[in-house]
This record gives sequence, C-alpha cells and structure tokens, in this order.
Amino acid sequence: MLYVITGPPAAGKSTWIKANATARDIVIDLDRITLALTGPGAPQWNHDKLHQRVAQRARYAAIDEALKLLDDLDVYLIHTMPSAQARARYRRLGARIVVVDPGEDVVRERVRTMRSEAMERVVTRWYREYRRGGSRPVTAQTSRDW
Repeated sequence: MLYVITGPPAAGKSTWIKANATARDIVIDLDRITLALTGPGAPQWNHDKLHQRVAQRARYAAIDEALKLLDDLDVYLIHTMPSAQARARYRRLGARIVVVDPGEDVVRERVRTMRSEAMERVVTRWYREYRRGGSRPVTAQTSRDW
C-alpha cells in the first residue's frame, strides 16, 4: 500500500509515520534524505537550495524504485504540496492519502520555534491552496477523493 502523507510544514507528518509504519516499510521523507546527504553538524531541517536540489533528485529516484515494490511492502511518502499531476498519479496507484494538520495556529508556532523563516511562506501557501484559507484541526484524515 502507498500512503501519501500531506500537511503543512511542522504539522507532525513524520510523527504520524513513526506511529504507523514498521521497520520493514519504506519511508520517503525529504527532510530525512537531506539530512542523510549533508555533512556532520548540518541542521535537522536543512533548506539550503543546493542541498535540497540533490535531495530532491534522490527522493524522485527513491519514489520510482519504491513504487515497484508495493506488492511486497508498504511505502510512506511525505509530500507536503503535491501538484494536481502528482495527486492524479497517487489516485491511479490507489494510494491512501493522510492529511496531518493540527491547525494553523499550532503549525505557525512550531515553525517559529523549530524551522526557518522561509517555511512561513510555505505554511501560508499550504493553507491558501490546500485548505482554501481555512484550518480545522485534523489528526489524520484519510481519503481517496483528494
């Protein structure tokens, strides 16, 4: 099964995966990939453009390979803001979509505390485009009609 975990930055997507995935499952998380590809002492949430570019390429390769294995194991993919094309692909693959959103106030406070200022724009965009400007807390909402 493919699980696509979506939600704004600092919503708890990784935490949701920790609570639901097993050690045998594949987890594709851009933050973890970036951390794995950077040197000692790199910040946990590294948003440097060059590091992100390399990590994105690794993420695409990991997704392509993991999708070949869906008959044998579960794949958990964090995708904060999937495009319409990506959402259509996930639907075709029969993915279970999980939205993690503790509410905009909680997210903004977490971003101020744990992330870079650049993430504020991502939060604004996520709520504008994906929640249509509204925020109702959702711990984990699954839907195939996404």
